[in-house]
Amino acid sequence: MTEHLDIAGNTIAYDLTGEGPLVVLAHGIGDSRHSYRFVAPALVAAGYRVANVDLRGCGESSLGWDGYSRTDIAGDLVALVRHLGGPAVIIGQSISGGAATIAAATAPDVISGVIELAPFTRKQSVDLGGLIRVKRFRAGYVQMAMVIVRGRLANWKKYLDVAYPTKPTDWSTELTRIEQHLSEPGRMEALQAMCTTKPTDAGAHLANVTCPVLVVEGTLDPDWADPRAEGERIIADLPAGLGELAVIDGAGHYPHAQTPDEVLALALPFLARTLADA
Repeated sequence: MTEHLDIAGNTIAYDLTGEGPLVVLAHGIGDSRHSYRFVAPALVAAGYRVANVDLRGCGESSLGWDGYSRTDIAGDLVALVRHLGGPAVIIGQSISGGAATIAAATAPDVISGVIELAPFTRKQSVDLGGLIRVKRFRAGYVQMAMVIVRGRLANWKKYLDVAYPTKPTDWSTELTRIEQHLSEPGRMEALQAMCTTKPTDAGAHLANVTCPVLVVEGTLDPDWADPRAEGERIIADLPAGLGELAVIDGAGHYPHAQTPDEVLALALPFLARTLADA
């Protein structure tokens, strides 16, 4: 059942299932909480209370927000954790990985851990060498640039085709759902607004994080020429000893939907350690 949290006159949609320590799931750009369809039930079965969130402007959450930055999203996630009663671990993918970093740094009283899946959490620079050398990186970069400039669903679908090097078994149905959602008035504009935000706000908070962080990258993620190197840079910018990096062979930008068993194998031990006293 969808619930809604009012934030300054707008609403964040989420569903809450299970009993136990709180885990908040936050998706990436142009997606919805449905992207965690394979992970959320397994977390509930493992004994967690799971809040699966639609980011502002996405899914069943409202449109018309003043901003779509990682700082804005972090504020929403912290508000939800306080509303539900923390502490919580946030599992955030892509833009939400950066938002989770900010949430952890600014609300350490309620955020006890962060799992970042294919995260944009630090300042990015144009990797010209990578664009020349790595075909999947070049293909993803071009399609994402076209989405930002043209706002066309066709380009987003081409990006997703690269971002999912192996498709989930329900991909045909899922792609139809994504198409229908992004065809709603205002949804593509929210996607474009998120695409144009910079992760520098998240990067500035990495040194202020005090809780454990697990970064998960996929070797075939088209958003970086070298995803492992990006993950290593995030770990290096965290305080010593807080971060750990895992790399899933063959995964793209959506490991929670493409390789959910591998993500769960990494997440469950982290959650058990981090929420042991919750």
